[in-house]
Amino acid sequence: MRSNLPRVVSALLGAALVLCLGPTGTRAHHADTRTVSTQTEGKSKPPLKRANDAGRHARQATQVFNQVMAVPDKAIPKELLQRAEAIAVFPGVLRAAFIVGGRKGQGVISRRTPTGWSAPAFFNLGGGSVGAQIGASSTDFVLLFMNEGALRGLLEDKFEIGGEASIAAGPVGRTVSASTNMTLDAAILSYSRSKGAFIGAAVKGVVINPDNDLNEAFYGMKANDLLTGSTRVGTPVPSVVRSFSLALNRYSRR
Repeated sequence: MRSNLPRVVSALLGAALVLCLGPTGTRAHHADTRTVSTQTEGKSKPPLKRANDAGRHARQATQVFNQVMAVPDKAIPKELLQRAEAIAVFPGVLRAAFIVGGRKGQGVISRRTPTGWSAPAFFNLGGGSVGAQIGASSTDFVLLFMNEGALRGLLEDKFEIGGEASIAAGPVGRTVSASTNMTLDAAILSYSRSKGAFIGAAVKGVVINPDNDLNEAFYGMKANDLLTGSTRVGTPVPSVVRSFSLALNRYSRR
């Protein structure tokens, strides 16, 4: 009896350990399950910071567009909005200069679809200039892409306005005719608002390129994929950025 005592004690301890921890490998199984669950959630839902960034860009662009359209005598003619294939809004583009100047801003671009306007893709705007200049300013830009040719440049990594596509200062006001040769020939119509004044202004030497770090983090796809016909039709617009698409639908829906 005495010689069997250690084995009995060992068996009792083993049974107690199983009762406390569960069958062999259970703890490892639960750990693996939690890991897979966390990874799945990470893939299906963008990081909170990136979602906040996306929402902020969409809200700022929506605010600028609504403010512009709220003043009929100085708004973009709705006839032009009806013909536009894509609309870009870059709020608060900073321009700073001391001999060598430059612009920098972030914004969104939506493309027209058979069911309305696509989810906004995120883009950066930049550019430089050299000359006798000094000072700083903040300007809102609205760009209307009037045909498919103008859109093709957006699907590249780098698109220079005025280089690949013709651009013209867009007319404003309800009495402006939308059938002039200028608006018919221009691939892009541009507008700007600085210090409260909203005008048509031909912006050249500006480069637009996709912010695919944000596009991929938020949508799981690049701007090219988001704005091409194969994915934009039927792609749901996430609620956090839906305000921009709704604003475009309000003023321009075929």
